[in-house]
Amino acid sequence: MSAVLFDVPGPKARVRHRGYAVVGVLAVAAIIAYIVYKFAEAGQFDAQIWEWILYEQIQLELLDALLNTLRAFAVAAVLALVFGAVFAAARLSDHAFLRIPATTIVEFFRAVPLVVMIFFFHYGLALGAPFYSVVLGLTLYNGSVLAEVFRAGVLSLPKGQSEAAYAVGMRKTQVMRLVLLPQALRAMLPAIISQLVVLLKDTALGFLITYEELLRYARYLGSIIEFDRPLIPITIVVGAMYIVMCLALTGVAKWLESRNRRSKKALPVDVTAETEEGVLTDGKPA
Repeated sequence: MSAVLFDVPGPKARVRHRGYAVVGVLAVAAIIAYIVYKFAEAGQFDAQIWEWILYEQIQLELLDALLNTLRAFAVAAVLALVFGAVFAAARLSDHAFLRIPATTIVEFFRAVPLVVMIFFFHYGLALGAPFYSVVLGLTLYNGSVLAEVFRAGVLSLPKGQSEAAYAVGMRKTQVMRLVLLPQALRAMLPAIISQLVVLLKDTALGFLITYEELLRYARYLGSIIEFDRPLIPITIVVGAMYIVMCLALTGVAKWLESRNRRSKKALPVDVTAETEEGVLTDGKPA
């Protein structure tokens, strides 16, 4: 059966598409092989340039940098989700005194670059430890983006959801908190996870204000002359760590999505329930 927006490929088109896929895979493999070859030619895979990874002290310091990255991410992610939910609800409010300030705040922090905010909080307001400036900047920027994600999710829901909630006597705040926001959260889960991945990678900006996270430690370790300045090896290791963390976030998103699909399965309903007074049974009064 043909799809609505395009025709299903025929036998020749499927063969052609498989050929394109094979060519694409071979091209990507060739690029990766060329990069590996150039690294090997430059001696980046020599054992002596990887000796740093055998030192226990370096392993512990690398672990500490990883934990600092995860700590900033965890705190900023929770605060950004709360910020986004609150300001999305405020932007959807019927009251102008809530909607207009919320819109102004969200649009302002979405427009200001994250680096500028981090510099302002650290050097302008002098919040003290770099951790606070990094977390505050990440919260305001990503929270503003998440506010728009939540708002779009709520507006995408059928109007019947809110109308049914109002029909049973719910107030606007109850409808938003109990009916619309939970559904919007599930509907926009891929976009939310994508923004959290951005937040995780943006923690690397903390090295600009001396926050001891992965990128700063990689820069420090890559400049040590005793280890022949292993900038490329440490970059490969740190990059792999970021990839693993992002894949873990994606795995969590898939698990939540599958769990959500299972929870939506309808349970069997017993239509032969006991009748009560005034209820019709088989079209007759009970």
